[in-house]
Amino acid sequence: PRVRFGPSPTGFLHLGGLRTALYNYIFAKKHQGTFILRVEDTDQSRVVPGAAEGIEDMLDWAGIPPDESPRRGGSFGPYQQSHRLDLYRRASEVLLERGRAYRCFCTPQRLELLKKEALRSQHTPRYDNRCRNLTPTEVAEKLSQGLDWVVRFRLEKGAEPFQDLVYGWNKHEVADVEGDPVILKGDGFPTYHLANVVDDHYMGISHVLRGTEWLTSTSKHLLLYKAFGWDPPQFGHLPLLLNKDGGKLSKRQGDIFLERFARDGYLPEALLDIITNCGSGFKEKQMGRSLEELISQFEIGRITTHSAFLDLESLPEFNRVHLSRHIENEGLRQKLIRELQLLVEHVYGDQQVHQEVLEKEYMERILLLRRGHISFLKNLVSSDYSYLWVRPSVSREQLQTISAEADEIGKLVLGLMARQTAALTMEDLNKDLRSLQKQTKETKYSSMMQLLRLALSGRQHGPSVAEMMMTLGPKEVCGRLHKALSS
Repeated sequence: PRVRFGPSPTGFLHLGGLRTALYNYIFAKKHQGTFILRVEDTDQSRVVPGAAEGIEDMLDWAGIPPDESPRRGGSFGPYQQSHRLDLYRRASEVLLERGRAYRCFCTPQRLELLKKEALRSQHTPRYDNRCRNLTPTEVAEKLSQGLDWVVRFRLEKGAEPFQDLVYGWNKHEVADVEGDPVILKGDGFPTYHLANVVDDHYMGISHVLRGTEWLTSTSKHLLLYKAFGWDPPQFGHLPLLLNKDGGKLSKRQGDIFLERFARDGYLPEALLDIITNCGSGFKEKQMGRSLEELISQFEIGRITTHSAFLDLESLPEFNRVHLSRHIENEGLRQKLIRELQLLVEHVYGDQQVHQEVLEKEYMERILLLRRGHISFLKNLVSSDYSYLWVRPSVSREQLQTISAEADEIGKLVLGLMARQTAALTMEDLNKDLRSLQKQTKETKYSSMMQLLRLALSGRQHGPSVAEMMMTLGPKEVCGRLHKALSS
């Protein structure tokens, strides 16, 4: 199969667009096909400079890069509709010659009056096909007067039913409810209807997977295919992607754009996982699927007509699962180490970060220990984890204000660390610390924990002492205790 994703470059790529692109991508890859990015910029008034490049950047970031695109090129380009105007002009001339289209000279003012009258009468606005029956002589006369014109497609009754890959058999008698649609505007740019039919034909598109909002337009597009004498692709319309409360995803809130998720530290795998997990196309819902698993498990026949309800509040949990997968993978873990080094330097660069805490081995151990406990890499540079990166400046006198047995407690813990030959576990460490406290003369367990937390982190609050010791490791724990007791 050859499938395409055709966004308009009017802004950032959002989750709804990502969902459409993803389903096209996994359908293509499932069947060893080709995924095409085609920039649909025929409405020049809405084009945002740089948006087309941004969309392709985000597809690359998401791990679903197109095989053919404006950037990558291909044998069926150009892949930007504004660069294909001659193709649309020639196509409209074919329809004019065949009598399947006609020139319309109605002014914008007349069309606006038609619209207002229809709304006043509580009817759906539609063009009244006034120019449909102009004679060749009348057309020639208007052209000689230099009047502006557009090309309209002549809708015919008797739309044939078609079988949608998702919604089954469908038919919409568009001629009964619509006036003849404009297919070529006065500025030489096509409308969506002509451009998509022409491009899908010449780009060899075999399957069109797009949003359900285009379902009612498909009969119109099939009439265009018939007028050209072309075989249409197979159509499949994806159900709506909604908020969990049933409302539309709001672009105005700015919280559904991919740039925002990338900036906030979300992994692309988490986004791909959640938008497929809330929808259909798979045998079962399952958190934690990789892109390879999505491709292998996808079946287009399993897409249902039910709207997909997206609960973004659960996205951090999806991210935690995929971050754990990244940490477990040797290659991906090295990338995380480099990112974490940069984060530490950025957040704690003006403090006394010792070079040893930036070493790969130290960071790798922290990542492996915190696997499953953090949803974002940036969690590790939050204030709760500052003790990992900045060695505290704590004096022996400060520790002695908590317990006069500060030296004895320090020696007991140093001895415990020296005896640790097997890998530490939280459970064993907690038991060992309880045992050590019983060897003190008068220090309560809570005071001993307070003393150790201060010595290891310089803070009165934070994770449990056992968690701190586990994360820091024996070498770093001993170094910090030695430093505190000798200062």
